[in-house]
Amino acid sequence: MDLQETRDRLVMAALPHAALKGWTTGSLLAGAEDIGVTHGEALRAFPFGILGIIEHLFDYADRQMEEALAGQDLEKLRVRDRVTVAIRLRLELLSPHRDAVRRAMSHLAFPGNSVAGTACIWRTADMIWYAVGDTATDFSYYSKRGLLSAVLGATMLFWIKDESEGFEETWAFLDRQIQDVLELPRWGARLRETLFDLSCRMSAVAARSR
Repeated sequence: MDLQETRDRLVMAALPHAALKGWTTGSLLAGAEDIGVTHGEALRAFPFGILGIIEHLFDYADRQMEEALAGQDLEKLRVRDRVTVAIRLRLELLSPHRDAVRRAMSHLAFPGNSVAGTACIWRTADMIWYAVGDTATDFSYYSKRGLLSAVLGATMLFWIKDESEGFEETWAFLDRQIQDVLELPRWGARLRETLFDLSCRMSAVAARSR
């Protein structure tokens, strides 16, 4: 078993414990016990501690999303619809573990963790753009990923609180975000506005979790 597979198994095993107790070393070790991995092996798998575990959780979700997207017929869809499908797939894959994801996002919102949180969202946005066929290499490469990062962050914050049936309110919110953000011609100004709004929302999540 390679290191990535070991980390995948440990993160998945830790999810139910993290949903109840938060992302702690204890949650990781409890999950390790559930799948027969020693405490030493579990700790060595994540030498960077809790942040490393959470980053791997979102990396795992990205890989699962990419795999699910490969089975979708995207050719006939507009680019914005392909992006919407990708985000929906990712949230649907995470939906059984929403409480654990909420706690992970709260952890990333704490001072000192924001860089890691931004990097996680950026990597997801980058993977989505590549998966839907984007080949940009000029400035639009950065603006597209910046705007999609803002959409992802805002949509996830909405999703973790959504109690509507089938997350219908989240999908409606996502459609509005895509319409309002990705199709605006003045991307630079909108990017600054949406990133500032996302920063405020994340700070509020962290404050409620203290």
